Amino acid sequence: MGTLGFHTLDTEADAELPVEGNLPTWLDGSLIRNGPALFEAAGTGVDHWFDGLAMLHRFSFDDGRVRYRNRFLRTESYERARGGEGLDGFATGNASVARKLKSLLVDAPYDNTNIVAERFGDRYLALTETPRAVAFDPETLDTLGHVRYDRDEPHGQLACAHLQRDPWTGRFVSFETEFGRPSRYHVFETDDATSRRHVGSVPVDEPAYMHSFALTPNYVVLTEFPFVVDPLEMLTSAGAFVDAFRWTPERGTRFVVLDRRSGGVVATTTTEAFFGFHHVDAYERDVQGRPAPAGDPATVADDDTDERPRPGSELVVDVETVPDAESLAALSLERLRSGDLGVFGGSLDRFVLSLRADGATVDHERLHDGTSLPTASPARRCRPYRYAYAQETDQPVTEWPTRLVKVDVETGESWTHRAHDGHVGEPVFVPRTEPNDPRDVGSPPLDAPEDDGLVLAVELDEAAGHSWLVVLDGESFEERARAAVPHAIPFDFHGRYFPEL
Repeated sequence: MGTLGFHTLDTEADAELPVEGNLPTWLDGSLIRNGPALFEAAGTGVDHWFDGLAMLHRFSFDDGRVRYRNRFLRTESYERARGGEGLDGFATGNASVARKLKSLLVDAPYDNTNIVAERFGDRYLALTETPRAVAFDPETLDTLGHVRYDRDEPHGQLACAHLQRDPWTGRFVSFETEFGRPSRYHVFETDDATSRRHVGSVPVDEPAYMHSFALTPNYVVLTEFPFVVDPLEMLTSAGAFVDAFRWTPERGTRFVVLDRRSGGVVATTTTEAFFGFHHVDAYERDVQGRPAPAGDPATVADDDTDERPRPGSELVVDVETVPDAESLAALSLERLRSGDLGVFGGSLDRFVLSLRADGATVDHERLHDGTSLPTASPARRCRPYRYAYAQETDQPVTEWPTRLVKVDVETGESWTHRAHDGHVGEPVFVPRTEPNDPRDVGSPPLDAPEDDGLVLAVELDEAAGHSWLVVLDGESFEERARAAVPHAIPFDFHGRYFPEL
């Protein structure tokens, strides 16, 4: 594996891309991707892929044409790095006790928001794992400033970057970790990212690192991996943020289930130890395996007593798992640039949580082995789904993925797309049918074929020295078109398709 995917990209472009193949005319929105693009500045560099400075990439579609634009987020982290103050982050830097205390308790949170881009009403925000968002112009990608919520509600120092949108209310649900004695996971719902409703809190002695979580119509499910930290040790030890966490497999992995109405913990259950970054989907069903009846979005009230689907007695939670937290070390720039991976790739696993009066239980099923960055159709949020899309990896992983995979989670059947000459990024599924609810942009009616749409992904062509936007047919998983990007895009994290742009 070459180093092209982990190079600093200094070029900002705005160009119409040459298209090979044919794009359908209904594809008329924009894909915005977020990820690291600056790894060195002023004579210093970051140590880990996660710590590269954020760049947004926008692919806009109109009548078979594709226009591309990319811009760095002009954050405080970016300006400090360009000004020669050095780089730090999730796994980079050595901080003194005083500096750690100041950064957590006094300073404004770290703002290298390089993980996802989301829309809150009319505002578009870039997010990371601190409770601080950066607003950007969705047309120009210009940075518009910082956005923070009202801090009267309980809040934390560590945030979950992957918010979940409730398709019945349009609200985002997420959680933050507050470090203390005890520490707490605070769950909340929000409409506009500046105010929010506190749902509930979970006290914990040693909080876990959790990059995402699961949402169903009635419940929030926190998948608490045994990668934990003593809050005092985190504050008083030298080294980067992640260095204070430790792998404790004897704890197992715990599922914590909160009721979204009452905020109370209704169940906890523990299974074998595993680690993971991403949840694919979650939903409720009864003991016969039938989905819980879905509520009509038009009947949902805008208060805490809104009508929701009746809870099933089982929660189905699909997670991409890895055996342990070694994958974090494998994503250091030194190992990635040398091609020295040698860790197990992810597996798409299903966990069925049975909520019974005498206690919860959990069953485990493997759906597909060898995946990374799994996604599903946005039309299936909080509902049963059939198809997952991901990078496909070997076991163990020896190079950056060169294949995409579509998995039928009901039958186990899979389809593979291989890059022409290089490596592929996260696949994003775009439904063809128009939205049926303006609060949940991108969700077609549930009677539409689930894979009726397109899959968008960025492919890095090592031989040609540039990237492509690749467009696959959602049903056949065959390539329909590709558009040449004028430069090589470093491997990024996550993208969202916005049909309204």
